[in-house]
Amino acid sequence: MFAEMTERRRQILKLVIQEYVASSAPVASEHLVRRYGMTVSSATIRNELAALEDLGYLTHFHTSAGRVPTDAGYRFFVENLMDRPTLATHEEHAIRQQFLTAHTTLDQWIHMAGAVMARTAQNVSVVVPPRGPVVRLRNVHLVPIHDTVILAVMVLHDGMVRQQTFVTDHPQPIDELQRLANVMNALCHDASVSQIRDRMDAVTDPNPGLLRQVVDLVCATLRIYDDALSIDIRSDGLLEMFNQPEFAHTDRVKHMLELVQSSGALAPLIPQITQSDGVQVFIGAESQRPDLREVSMVLARYGMDNEMVGVLGVVGPTRMPYARAIATVRYIAGVMSDLVYELHGESRAERDASIHGLPNGE
Repeated sequence: MFAEMTERRRQILKLVIQEYVASSAPVASEHLVRRYGMTVSSATIRNELAALEDLGYLTHFHTSAGRVPTDAGYRFFVENLMDRPTLATHEEHAIRQQFLTAHTTLDQWIHMAGAVMARTAQNVSVVVPPRGPVVRLRNVHLVPIHDTVILAVMVLHDGMVRQQTFVTDHPQPIDELQRLANVMNALCHDASVSQIRDRMDAVTDPNPGLLRQVVDLVCATLRIYDDALSIDIRSDGLLEMFNQPEFAHTDRVKHMLELVQSSGALAPLIPQITQSDGVQVFIGAESQRPDLREVSMVLARYGMDNEMVGVLGVVGPTRMPYARAIATVRYIAGVMSDLVYELHGESRAERDASIHGLPNGE
């Protein structure tokens, strides 16, 4: 197959894909000759288009003389013909500044990552929050709300914040709430549910009823969060989806909404992404899933390797501007990784230096 892929056919395939991605209209030989001032005749280009169709890279609809790319054509383009995926320097700077000016919480960064990817790549974005092997508690704060109503603010190991109210048998002084929170934070920093139980069961506290309430609440919250993480896929950019001609029909819009708002289609790919380096591109039927045959996904992992790893990317029709999607996903994955490292009190440069035994900054 590759022996038959002449240089002229490579260039024609590249032009067809670029034109089709830009216009969503099948590309005819006459259009290529006019658009690019080709020195060969339309008949010659037609023959080359027919050869590319025989190779499996193009196809055509019965109602049109023009050609459209196949999944194999897009794959050949991504791996062999696509211009180097990069964002302009001013775009990278603007994106990073948006993250740096946001509130320093993981929820804020995840929301921003989704919005920026959707806007930059002009497709639906998906973000899976980073998670480690076990959900752990970083610290807890207890705040009196009203009389016997207490707010528990729990900061988890990945930077996520969870808040839950509970009611006590009688009002608790602020000093007592602070004392009990200090006890838990001293004994349960970076502890899992089972570790929290074991450590707090060994404590003899002057306020055992309140202690038990807080321990039960914290452990229940961590369990709920752990269960939610397995299906937690955030999406953004639905307005961008509506601008795509592929989604002019209601049934296709419904299918895409179901795809990005549920975990059934994307969840099986997450382990593969978290264990792979770089950006992964899935094109149409390559995923071998009927519900994804008209969809392409550009996905990458982010976070702290082997400790706190998430997935982010863009999802759209196979007629996708792949270079821009890849560049966007790659850059934002890098920014998010930097932020996750910093959230845990360590820069990526420091981590790389410690792993490779290098002096800081080398």
